[in-house]
Amino acid sequence: MARSPVVLLVEDDDLLREVVAHNLSAAGFEPRAAATAGAAWESWEGADVVVLDWMLPDEPGVRLLARARAAGDETPVLMLTARAREADRVEGLESGADDYLVKPFSQAELVARLRALLRRVRLRAPRVLGELELDDDGGEVRLRGRRLELPPRERELLAFLAAHVGRVFSRGELLDRVWGVDFVGTERTVDQHVAQLRARLGPGWIETVRGRGYRMTVPGTRR
Repeated sequence: MARSPVVLLVEDDDLLREVVAHNLSAAGFEPRAAATAGAAWESWEGADVVVLDWMLPDEPGVRLLARARAAGDETPVLMLTARAREADRVEGLESGADDYLVKPFSQAELVARLRALLRRVRLRAPRVLGELELDDDGGEVRLRGRRLELPPRERELLAFLAAHVGRVFSRGELLDRVWGVDFVGTERTVDQHVAQLRARLGPGWIETVRGRGYRMTVPGTRR
């Protein structure tokens, strides 16, 4: 069973956050809620798409977004705000937002825009990491120009890690994000697939972080 896309919903209005989260869940998303920029930063990792309020109690959403983009994060972000002036929309987009929705808004439109953002991500050009190239649309993987034949689950695991280079994921998180929350198995499954990927890729690509899990690295680059 395919996993539900994770939406990080960053909104400080308790009632609106609860209503939007409920509608996202009903639409097939997995909402992850945060009321402050600080909480959002802690929960950002692993989200498929972010709904980000402009006005937050501890830091403006545009500043949080600019910080994420400066760190190399490419997670699609929909800016959610009551600020409707053209200058505000331009500022939000120039800070790194992929889309912009003005309050009050239609819940159906929000869901449609999120689905469009996720489709756009899937249609991006191949991801190139050093000598590794992944065509997410076609599922093709090449290392130093040579095509690697990977079983579907290994390809999904590699694509997920490659989309979050440098981020550490626990075995449990990888099970949920790659295999899906309904998968019946153990964390040993992750270890086995990582070992198989390492054998195909060679040293330096997938690093074990003791006590925490795994992260993708690119040989020859500094973290």
